[in-house]
Order: sequence, then C-alpha cells, then structure tokens
Amino acid sequence: MADTNLFLSKSDLAYAELRGQILFGTLPAGSRLAQYDLAESLGMSITPLREAIRRLSSEGLVTVETHRDVRVSTMNSDEARQLFEVRLSLDPTAAELAAQRRTEDDIATMRSAADKLLPVTRQWGEEALTAHRAFHQALYRSSHNDVLIRLLDDLWDKSDRYRRLGLELPPGDEPRTRDLQEHHQLVDLIADERAAEAGQLMRDHITHSLTATAISALEDREGAPTA
Repeated sequence: MADTNLFLSKSDLAYAELRGQILFGTLPAGSRLAQYDLAESLGMSITPLREAIRRLSSEGLVTVETHRDVRVSTMNSDEARQLFEVRLSLDPTAAELAAQRRTEDDIATMRSAADKLLPVTRQWGEEALTAHRAFHQALYRSSHNDVLIRLLDDLWDKSDRYRRLGLELPPGDEPRTRDLQEHHQLVDLIADERAAEAGQLMRDHITHSLTATAISALEDREGAPTA
C-alpha cells in the first residue's frame, strides 16, 4: 500500500502532527512552541512549520503573540460552552438524519462501536475517550450529510480537549453508567427509524454528558478566588 504521506506537503504534515499533539494534550494548553526545535524534530525547515502554525492559528488552536512567540491556546469555560452549544444543535440533527438514512452496514458499524464502549471516566481514561469518539463518529457519519460530518469532525476534535480536562475535574470520578446505556439505546432507535426519538435522546445525552458537568466544574474553578 502506498504511503499516504507521499501525497502531503511538508506543511500539511507539520499541521497534522502539531494539531494531533495539541488535541491529545501532548502539547499542553498555554505551552510555548519551540519552533526551531519542532522543525528539527519533524525533519523540515522553519517555513512549512510556520505555514502550519498559521493554519492552527486560524482554527484558534494556537495564539501567535509575536513572530517567534507562539503558544497553544488556553482552555476556558467560555469556549467549552460555545462548543457544547453547537454540539447540542448538530448532534441531534445527525441522529435524526441517521435514523432516516442509515444502511445495514451503518447499523453494524454502530453496534460494533457500541460494544467497545467504556464509561468515560478517569478510571478508563484515554481508552474510553477513543471508543466514545469512534461510536459518535460512526453515528453521525450514518447521516450521510458530508457538510454535517465535516462540521462535527472539527467540533469533536476541539471538544475532546475539554473531555480530557473533564477527566481531571471532579466529574471525572463519576460512574457515568447512564451515558453508557444511552449509546446502545441510540443505536436501537436509529435502527428502528425512530428519528424524532433518536434526536431527543441525543439531546438529553449531551445535556447530561461529561462535557456539560465539566463546564460547570471549570466555571467554578475559574471563579474561585486565588490564594
């Protein structure tokens, strides 16, 4: 099989690598990007790296303070809530469309993803987050709406930073068995073509998700007086 990297420019490769490190927390929020060190580690000159940084800046993932001083964007409750509000609008729509358009292969993919789910808690950590993302991705791709899928891919990428943060906050210790059960119920509703019920359950699911409770905990932390 051909190496897909052969079809990517150095700037594309740098963008994909840095974006992944930011979203997975390898490059923590607020950390400074040592551009020349990064370019050397990626085996490229500084020019394609800076092109990648411009793309990341346009997405709000890095902040360019000066030509040489670039930092990973900080995380805050305002951004978390804005991402949550958009998800509250788009994910139920995707569930409704999936119930109307899903194929038998879509159902099989969703059921397989649901069988791999774990509670999204501190105990299960990254393994649970990965399985959780795979399930929701299988669900919204069953909408067969390419524009919606691209929007949700980007939304989930950015929201995952806050889910990881949520695991570190008090909500990360909750058992979250309700969330786990609702995933299986969503698949059943979509398989039965019950679009309105699937959309409503998705809305309820998001309202009671780790992200929602983590936002409240983050707001409390930001509002706490400093010592």
